[in-house]
Amino acid sequence: MQFDDDADLDTSEVQDVRGSRVPGGRATIGGGIAGLIALLLGLFFGVGPDQLGLTDDGGDEPAPSSSSLAQVQQSCRTGKDANAREDCRTVAVVNSVQDYWRQEFPRRRGSYAPAPTVFFTGRVGTACGAASSAVGPFYCPGDRKVYLDLGFFDELRTKFGSSGGPFAQAYVVAHEYGHHVQNLMGTLGRSQDGRTGQNSNAVRVELQADCYAGVWAHNATRTPDESGRPLITRLTDADIRDGLDAAAAVGDDRIQQRYQGRVTPESWTHGSAKQRQDWFYQGFRTGDMAQCNTFR
Repeated sequence: MQFDDDADLDTSEVQDVRGSRVPGGRATIGGGIAGLIALLLGLFFGVGPDQLGLTDDGGDEPAPSSSSLAQVQQSCRTGKDANAREDCRTVAVVNSVQDYWRQEFPRRRGSYAPAPTVFFTGRVGTACGAASSAVGPFYCPGDRKVYLDLGFFDELRTKFGSSGGPFAQAYVVAHEYGHHVQNLMGTLGRSQDGRTGQNSNAVRVELQADCYAGVWAHNATRTPDESGRPLITRLTDADIRDGLDAAAAVGDDRIQQRYQGRVTPESWTHGSAKQRQDWFYQGFRTGDMAQCNTFR
């Protein structure tokens, strides 16, 4: 994945609270095997911690660290920075994903409302409750923000067996923005009926977010930014393979086999490795969000 060296990055789309101290309270999760499974499911790129059984013991919303904000603003200015630094690359992916949806919604007689991504470390307060880094990347519909600890990208490779690579990281970000698109379209709430299983709405919502990530990938190198040029200039077959590999690595069956030693489809909330790959590729192959109807 290559960015236009001369493109300007919009750091206003990222809120950096890394290194901020969150006073008071702590985020907890249910104990026993149910708590373990909820925690693992949280690592599959989900939505807010309230939907993972997290409780907030009174933590406060962290204030952005002025030093970290200044660091991102000063260090992540152009596509050249994105080609050199992981945090700047994530800023660039956020810009590219939102550029696409900002242009796609009007084509479908809609209006896209941008959502910031929050970089954090350790623990963060959200409108969906307090969450620790263990929850992994998630989207909170309550405040319409994506939350991301960049350390997760290392875990994706070391703990979940993904091949890694810049586009594997981009897939994670694009998936979370898929949830934001669902929230704007009114489909995200279908996952909140409390049901699990391979044919549940929870799985269908996650697979649709995978498909939307693929739609963005299909269009990434042809979506212009404010300068009129695409921010992403090249995606290779190897990049797409990394994305597919990341999708498979966080399939319910793979995670359950790794951590439980058995696969229990009745408790799935995100879909199998094959399902996640298939729907990401469906979006990438067609480039059309209308082909992402996982509810049929």
